[in-house]
Amino acid sequence: MMNENSKNDDHQQLTTLNKDGLFERVVTILERARTQVVYAVNSAMVIAYWLIGREIVQELQVGDERAAYGKRVLEELSESLLIRYGKGFSVTNLRYFRLFYQTYAERLPEIHHKPCDELPRVDSSRQIHHKPCGVLDDLSFAVEKIDSIQGFSPALSWSHYRTLTKVENKSERLFYEIEAEKEGWSVPVLERQIHSFLFARLLKSRDKNGVLKLATEGQAVKNPVDTIKDPYILDFLGLPDSKQLHESEIESAIIENIQSFLLELGKGFAFVARQKRLQYEDEFFYVDLVFYNCILKCYLLIDLKIGKLAHQDVGQMDSYVRMFDELFIASDDNPTIGLILCSEKNEAIARYSVLNNSKQLFASKYMLYLPTEEELQRELERERRLIEESRSTG
Repeated sequence: MMNENSKNDDHQQLTTLNKDGLFERVVTILERARTQVVYAVNSAMVIAYWLIGREIVQELQVGDERAAYGKRVLEELSESLLIRYGKGFSVTNLRYFRLFYQTYAERLPEIHHKPCDELPRVDSSRQIHHKPCGVLDDLSFAVEKIDSIQGFSPALSWSHYRTLTKVENKSERLFYEIEAEKEGWSVPVLERQIHSFLFARLLKSRDKNGVLKLATEGQAVKNPVDTIKDPYILDFLGLPDSKQLHESEIESAIIENIQSFLLELGKGFAFVARQKRLQYEDEFFYVDLVFYNCILKCYLLIDLKIGKLAHQDVGQMDSYVRMFDELFIASDDNPTIGLILCSEKNEAIARYSVLNNSKQLFASKYMLYLPTEEELQRELERERRLIEESRSTG
């Protein structure tokens, strides 16, 4: 039996290991190894399902063209696979495999690896379903210029790719694949970004070259305008779309759902403050929400407005940005961004105020529910019209 001295010696040794960091380093190695095993299994299944889909497509192409023949082939294959391997090979799943191959028929059945694959971040959101957005119908030019991607991402699982097959537009689908890999989106997050039309909402100020870059490189944040969406979809707040709401209620709901709101804000944002006080001489002003973008190295001030955007809202935000720059930013920070989130945009103010062509001040509409395709298309067309009019008079 181990005596008390031996226990003390072992405890002392373990304490020394922890102090030196050896234990934590070994744990890191083991956890990374386990994660890589999971990646390897996921990647192998992605390739296997692509190959199964190809076999099914080729079998149906050389067989009877009638639907009854295809149904019988899938039922017989499913029955045999279930006997051999158990669950996972229902007729429904076999149809998914076939759709997966048809969607990515130009791919090579391999996993493309980068020199140093970073582990993705894990996030969560609720399950949603995607309906393709008609506003993307005029983007076929981008599809023709997209080089075929060789293979599949090691960071994306079969569930990711099954979700991506629901996106009909190729440019849009490739954008979501790139962003899911770069940002480490979980499947629920990927579904939310698709269903909230993230790709379409990022298109409003881009020309054809900008659309092509978005579809082939993902979202690059280089300037303040790259971070701005219109509209912002805040359905996760669970608030009624009512004029009876007060700004403070929306603000409180955002704080309670800050993780989801940061996801909606986009890349590089961190929460800084709520009701940030600004003092000028003997007067005090309060900014609803303050964030910092680690990519652009600048602050973002957000002012929440229920109702239609007014001139005084723009003037107030302009003052907030100027005061904040004077009082709080460091020497290596870039100029502050101001964003007015309002329930209704005013086209005249957006066109004839300092918002027009401003690089630091923006106004966007927020929606407390997931819009329909038609609603979103109307919003985007209105924004594009404003941009085109400002360019023609600039």
